[in-house]
Amino acid sequence: MKRLENKVVLITGAGKGIGRAAAGLFAAEGAKIVIAELSRELGEQAEKDILAEGGTVRFVPTDVTDEDSVRNAVAQTVALYGRLDVLYNNAGLSTSRDGPVTECSTEEFWNTLRLNLFGTWLCCRHGIPEIIKAGGGAVVNMASIAGLMGMLRIDAYTAAKGGVIALTRSMATEFAPHKVRVNAIAPTTTLTERVIALNKNRDLGNKTRNLLGPCDPLDIAQAALYLASDESRRVTGHILPVDSGLTSS
Repeated sequence: MKRLENKVVLITGAGKGIGRAAAGLFAAEGAKIVIAELSRELGEQAEKDILAEGGTVRFVPTDVTDEDSVRNAVAQTVALYGRLDVLYNNAGLSTSRDGPVTECSTEEFWNTLRLNLFGTWLCCRHGIPEIIKAGGGAVVNMASIAGLMGMLRIDAYTAAKGGVIALTRSMATEFAPHKVRVNAIAPTTTLTERVIALNKNRDLGNKTRNLLGPCDPLDIAQAALYLASDESRRVTGHILPVDSGLTSS
């Protein structure tokens, strides 16, 4: 039996990168997927590709920072497939405009928190009630090693991901009586299209801190698959570092 057989999964930011890898992997493992993606071009292409691979998938245009948009994505998921079993809050990013608190603009700080933390909060606000109606399930949030350790020049992103970590633990406690498990993944540098483009002149294969080298999107997607599946039925409130040994180095 496939690991997500007939489970209904909503994945935000699934048009490319880690989210796209997860959408393809989850579909291959039997899940019915909703791709909640801001970019119509990326969302439609991801939908087309997964359908061609034999998966069950639908793209729903979604802005995770807009409550009406999030409410619609969840409603569309339930209308399409009858329920929601797994919410994977993958959408989020940091930008080159981030920096120390003394240099980062107030606008950048709020934009970063709005996407990474508020977007996660909104999706949980509307997604968790549907998971409860389905009899329980899983929420997988995207944190970062930046929320677990001090890092240079990304204070806004660190604050946002630290908030995701705290929110994950709080919701795990809050919703355990409803059989909703809430966990998060904390990746190290991951070779998404965006990261590769932003680091053309850097050696991302440097193993000085990433002991096993940088991650691929599929590395993170496989961790998400475990947390989304019934294999982790006794795991909640956990922050899973997929960090290539960085936090040990």
